[in-house]
Amino acid sequence: MTAINPPTPKPTFRQRATHELKDYLILSGYLAVLFCAISAYTQLLLSKYDVDSELTFTFALINALVIGKVILLGEMMHLGRRIEARPLYQFVLLKSILFTLLVFAFHLLEEVIKRIYHHLPTGTVLHKLDLEKITASSIIILCAFIPLFAFRELGRALGPGRLSALFSQPAAQPFATEPARSLISSLPSEPTSPAPVQPKYP
Repeated sequence: MTAINPPTPKPTFRQRATHELKDYLILSGYLAVLFCAISAYTQLLLSKYDVDSELTFTFALINALVIGKVILLGEMMHLGRRIEARPLYQFVLLKSILFTLLVFAFHLLEEVIKRIYHHLPTGTVLHKLDLEKITASSIIILCAFIPLFAFRELGRALGPGRLSALFSQPAAQPFATEPARSLISSLPSEPTSPAPVQPKYP
């Protein structure tokens, strides 16, 4: 007789909320550090010319919180699931592009809401956009998304907790402990080609 594994209990609402809050804080923290660094560099650069920068630290933190929520909403909508069959590096790149476009769409929606609130025509949103500013912001967001999604998707492919366990090992001997060895042993090995047979001469 074969043993029947008991069904895995579903996480409670409190567990799901805690997991989503932790995920949101990690995403927003990563983006906040990046955006604040860009803001600090811009302010130092423009201060030499006595020009005030619009990229304040408050603006950077608000954008990090908003974009972090946009990422979670995109993952809740399963954005990018149709391209999961591609190799991991292609999937990470395409998913970064998709989520960059999603952030751009939210920016357009934000501008439309502002115009509705101020009783302005909404049809002129595209005409009022600064294309150079939008292009620069999209490039920064795309460059921020590529390592972010690479880390997240690699951790998801390896299994929960395995990637963080690998990073918690000593740098001198990262594969010395049992969790790291089990992680490496679970990875698929490359097939080895058979050695060529040498002809035998009499």
